Amino acid sequence: MIDLYTWGTPNGRKVSIMLEELATDYRTISVNIGKDEQFTQDFLSISPNNKIPAIVDHDTDSGSPLKLFESGAILIYLAEKFQRFLPISGPTRHTTIQWLMFQMAGAGPIFGQVHHFLRAAPEPVPYAIDRYQKETARLYGVLDSHLSNNEFFSVDYSIADIATYPWVARHEWHKIELTNYPSVLRWYETIGDREAVKKGMTVPFVN
Repeated sequence: MIDLYTWGTPNGRKVSIMLEELATDYRTISVNIGKDEQFTQDFLSISPNNKIPAIVDHDTDSGSPLKLFESGAILIYLAEKFQRFLPISGPTRHTTIQWLMFQMAGAGPIFGQVHHFLRAAPEPVPYAIDRYQKETARLYGVLDSHLSNNEFFSVDYSIADIATYPWVARHEWHKIELTNYPSVLRWYETIGDREAVKKGMTVPFVN
C-alpha cells in the first residue's frame, strides 16, 4: 500500500494521475495547504521541505517503508517500481527524463510565478507579471514546437506527459489561450481523455 499525502495542486495531481494509471492500491491523506497543514510535525517527518506531494510506500523490497518527496522523484520511483511509463534504458529513457526535467525546472516554476502574481500577490507588480507571462508564452512555444512533430513528449505516453498535464490544465490561470498553441491543445485533449487522468485530477476529493 502507498500512502499519498497531497492536495489539489498541479504537483499533487501528477502523482495521483500516476497512481491511477498504475491501477495500484493507494490511500490518500489530504494535506490542506490553505490551513498550513504542511507544517505539522507529522508531515514534516515525511516531507521536510513542507511541500506536497509526498508518499510512503509500505511495500518495499527491504521491508521498511520508504518516504519520498518531490513530485519528479516520486514519478521516477513509481515508474521504475512498476516498470511503466519510463523505459529502463536507452535514448528514450533519457528523452523522457529530459522533458520531465523541463517541466520540473521550467514550466512548473514559471507557471507558478504567473499564478502567484496574477492571483495571490497583495498588489499588482507589473514588471513581474510581464516577465513571467512572457516566459510562460515562450515555454508554451517550446512545448508546441516539440508536439507539432511528436504525439507525446517522448516516444510513448510517459511520466513527462503525466507531469506536464496538470500544469497545462491551469492555462486559464496564467492567461494562455490554448488555440494559439494547436499542438499543445491536441496533446492536452488527448491526455485529458484518459480515464486515469480524469480520476487523478479529482484527488483529493474535497466536499
